[in-house]
Amino acid sequence: MSQNDRPIPRLDLAPKLKRPLSLWNPLDYLRLLYWVFFFPQALRWYESTFGGESNLKDAKTWREKWEWLHQNSVQRQLILQALMLIIVIPVSLSRIFEEIGVSIDWLGVAFGVAFGVAFGVAFGVASGVTWGVALGVAFGVASGVTWGVAFGVALGVAFGVALGVASGVASGVALGVAFGVAGVAFGAASGVASGVASGVAFGVASGVASGVASGVAFGVASGVAGVAFGVAFGVAFGVAFARPENWLFALPFTLLQPQQQNRQFPHITPLPLPYLSSQIANWLRRDWDIGLHNINQLLRFTLQFIPVVKAVNSVLAETPKEQLIYRVAQLSEDPYDCELVRFASASLSEVMKSEAVAGFFTITPWEEQIKALFQTEIRLDTPARASAAGFWYLNEQKPDKAIEAFAVVRDLLYGDEMFTLAQILTDFHQTAELAEIASLKLPASPNPPLLRETTWEAIASLRRIIADVQVVENSVSRSARSLALNRALGELENLLDSPGIIPQSERILIIKTAKKWQEILLQVTGKIGDISITQPVSIPYIIGDPVQGNLFVGREDIIRQLEELWVKGNPVQSVALYGHRRMGKTSILLNASNCLGSKVQVAYVNLLRVGDCSQGVGELLIFITDAIAKTVKIAPPADRDLLDLPYVTFGRYIEQVIANVESGLIVALDEFEKIEELIDAGNINQDFIGFLRGMVQMSSKVAFAFAGLHTLDEMTEDYFNPFFASIIPIRVGFLSLGATRQVLANPDDDFLLDYKPEALDRIYELTHGQPYLTQLVGFLLVRLYNDQVFEIGRPRDPMFTLEDVATVIDDPEFFSRGRYYFTGVWGQATQGASGQQDILKALAPHLEGMNLDRLSQETGMDETSLQEALKTLERHDVVREIDGCYCITVELFRRWVQMSY
Repeated sequence: MSQNDRPIPRLDLAPKLKRPLSLWNPLDYLRLLYWVFFFPQALRWYESTFGGESNLKDAKTWREKWEWLHQNSVQRQLILQALMLIIVIPVSLSRIFEEIGVSIDWLGVAFGVAFGVAFGVAFGVASGVTWGVALGVAFGVASGVTWGVAFGVALGVAFGVALGVASGVASGVALGVAFGVAGVAFGAASGVASGVASGVAFGVASGVASGVASGVAFGVASGVAGVAFGVAFGVAFGVAFARPENWLFALPFTLLQPQQQNRQFPHITPLPLPYLSSQIANWLRRDWDIGLHNINQLLRFTLQFIPVVKAVNSVLAETPKEQLIYRVAQLSEDPYDCELVRFASASLSEVMKSEAVAGFFTITPWEEQIKALFQTEIRLDTPARASAAGFWYLNEQKPDKAIEAFAVVRDLLYGDEMFTLAQILTDFHQTAELAEIASLKLPASPNPPLLRETTWEAIASLRRIIADVQVVENSVSRSARSLALNRALGELENLLDSPGIIPQSERILIIKTAKKWQEILLQVTGKIGDISITQPVSIPYIIGDPVQGNLFVGREDIIRQLEELWVKGNPVQSVALYGHRRMGKTSILLNASNCLGSKVQVAYVNLLRVGDCSQGVGELLIFITDAIAKTVKIAPPADRDLLDLPYVTFGRYIEQVIANVESGLIVALDEFEKIEELIDAGNINQDFIGFLRGMVQMSSKVAFAFAGLHTLDEMTEDYFNPFFASIIPIRVGFLSLGATRQVLANPDDDFLLDYKPEALDRIYELTHGQPYLTQLVGFLLVRLYNDQVFEIGRPRDPMFTLEDVATVIDDPEFFSRGRYYFTGVWGQATQGASGQQDILKALAPHLEGMNLDRLSQETGMDETSLQEALKTLERHDVVREIDGCYCITVELFRRWVQMSY
C-alpha cells in the first residue's frame, strides 16, 4: 500500500490516564517523576483534565491561596506529591551516596530542597510542580555531593572543576527540564544553540576575571577552573535543552517505521526527527483539517516545532491562491503555539541563528549589531507569507501592519474582506476619547460570502455603539443621551460576555476596544446621570388621530418628494396621496408646512366634515375657502355669494389669494372619496371636477393635494379621467423597519423607556410597518409598564422585551381597540372586484399563504374572478404574493380575520 493510500492518522499524544493520581499509589509517584523529566507537557494536561479551569495565580494573598487549595483537591494532591518527591529523592540518593563512601554536605542537600520548594511555590500548579521537582531533585543531590567533594579536595583547580562540572550538569538538566513544560517549541529549539553559546561565553569571561583577581598563587588554577566551570555549565545547559538521549530513543522507531500511525514521538527534544516534516506535509496535503489537528498535538505534547514549521511553509507555498487565505485563517485559529503563524512568514532558521549568536556575544556591546546581520523580520514577498503576516499582526495587535500585509493579497478570495477588517480594527485601536468614537467613519462591511462572519457580527454591534455614542455626544435631551448611553453599555456588556465567538487573531483587538470604550462610557455616566422613573410615563404614541410636530417621524421619503414638487419645482405640482387605510396620509398633509419651511403653505381640508352638501357645491366651497383664509390670512368671500355664484366667487377669491401670497399655496383635500360620493348622490354636479381642473391650471403658485384610498387608475368614471391626467400620484405605503424602530424607540426626546432589538423586530413582523398598529402596540406597551410598576408595584427594567409584546398582543383588548382599522380594511374589501372577503377568509388560517390552485378550491372562484380580486387586494396592500403563494400582508389583520370569521 502506497503512502497516499494509507488512512491519515488522527494523533492523540495525550497521556493515557483515566483517573487522578493517588497519594497512596507508589507507581503514581514514578509516573509523576517520569512526567517531570521526560514528559513535562503531561502536567498541564493533567491539571486541565482533572483539575478544571481554576488557576492558583488568581489567588493573591496567602489566605486566598489556602482557600483555593482547600477547594481544589486534585491540584492540592498534586502539590503534596511533588513535595514528597522534592524531599524524599534528594535525601534518599544522598544517603545512598554516603553509604558507598561519597562525602555528603547535608546543608547543601537542604539548600537544594529548599531551592526547589521555593521555585515551586513561585509558579502555578503545573509549572510549579515541574520547576520544584526538577530543581529540587537536581540541586538537592548535586549540591550535597558537589560541596562534599569540594571541601574534601585541597587543590583549587579540583574545587573549580568539580564545582563547574557538577553545578553545570545539575543546572543544565534542571533548567532544561523546567523550561520544557512551557511548551514554547521555538524557545526550546533555539535554546540548544543559545544555551551552549551563553555558557561558553560565561565560562571564558569568568575564567579571565577569576585569573586576574586571584593573584599569583591561584591565578592560573582559578582561571582554568573558571573556564572549565563555564564550559561545563554551558554544554550541560545546551544538552539539557536538546535532550539527545530522548531523540536517540525515538530514532530507531522513526527509521524502521517512518510512516506508521503508532510511531514514537519524543516529548522533550527539539532536534528534528527524520521524515517527520515530510509526513506532516503529506497529512496537510491530503486533509488540511486532520493535518492541523495533528500539528496541534505535536506542538502540545512534543517540541518538534522545526519540522512543523517546515511542513506548513512547504504546503502553503504550493496552495492554490483561491484557498490560501482560508487555509491561513484556519492555521491561525486557536493554534497551540501562535509562533507557528509568525514563522509562516518570518524565517525560523534566521531567527535561531540570531538568538544563538546574540547569546554568545551577550556581554559585548555589539549584540544588537550582530543580530541585525540576520533576516529575522516578517516577510511579504509571497502571497503565503503576506497572508500569514496579516493574521500574525492582528494577533500581535498591530492592525496597521496587518493592512500592509493584506494589501498584498487583496485581490485573492477573502483578501479584500481581511484588508477592510484590518482598516476597521485600526480605526478602533486609535480611539481614546468619546468624541473620537463618535466621529468614526468606518468602511462599509463586505458582502457575503464572509470568512469572518462572527467578527462582522461583533463589528455590527460596535457600529450600533458608535451610533449611540453620537447621540450621547450630540443630543440635547438628557433622557435621550442617558438611554443611548445605557444601550451602548448594554451592547458592550453582551460583546464582552461572549468573546469566544470571535476568531483568535482579532479577538484581543476587539475585546480591548470594547473594554476601552466601556471605560470611556462609564466615565461619561456620572456626567449624564441615570434616569430614574418615579411616576407613570406619559404615553407619546397617538392612535387614531393624526400625528403632528416632533412625533411625526418615518416619512422622510415622501416629504422629500413633496419638497421636490412644491419647493424646488416651478410651477408647484398637484399630487394625489393614496394608500392603505390609516397609513398616515392625513399626518403627512398636516405636517407638510412645518417640514418644508416658509416657501409653501398648506390649507388642509378634511372632506369628511363637509356633510351632505344639501345646498350644493357652494356649501363645499365655503368649507374650502374657510381653510384657505385661515392659512393665508385673507378674508373669505361671503357665504351667500358662494351659495349663489359658487364658481365665479371662488375663482375671484383665488385670484385675490394669488396676488397677495409670495409662497406657493397647496389646497389639501383629504378623504377625496367624499367628492365621488357627493357626485354619485347628486348633491354636487359632475362639472365640479372640471372646475377643479381649471383651478389646478390657473396659476403656478397654486396646486392641489388629494388624499384618499383609491389609486388613480381605479377612478374610472368619465368625469375623473381628464382631471387626474396632470396630477402626480404618490403612494403612501408601510413604514420601513428602520422607520418603525424610530417611531417606537424615539417618539420624543423625553421618552424614558426603551426596546430590546428583538422586540422591535417582532413588532415589525406583526404590523408590517402599518403606522396605526405600530402606534397602538407602543401605546399599550407603555400602559403595561405603568400598570406593572405603579399599579401593581412590581419593579422591572424600563426595557420592553419579546414577552411584553406577546402580552399586549394576546390581550383581547388589543383587537378591540384596533377594530377601527380592522373593520375599515374589511369593509374596503367589499368595494371593487367581488370575492375579496372570501379570499381573506380562506387565507386567514394559513400563515404561510396559499397558491392560486388551492385558493380557487377554497373559495370556489373561477380563475378570472380570482385574479381580479387578488389584484385589487394587492393594490390596496391587503395581500402580497411571495414565491407563488398569496398571504395577508399584515399579520395582526390576518389574526383578526381568523378570530372574527
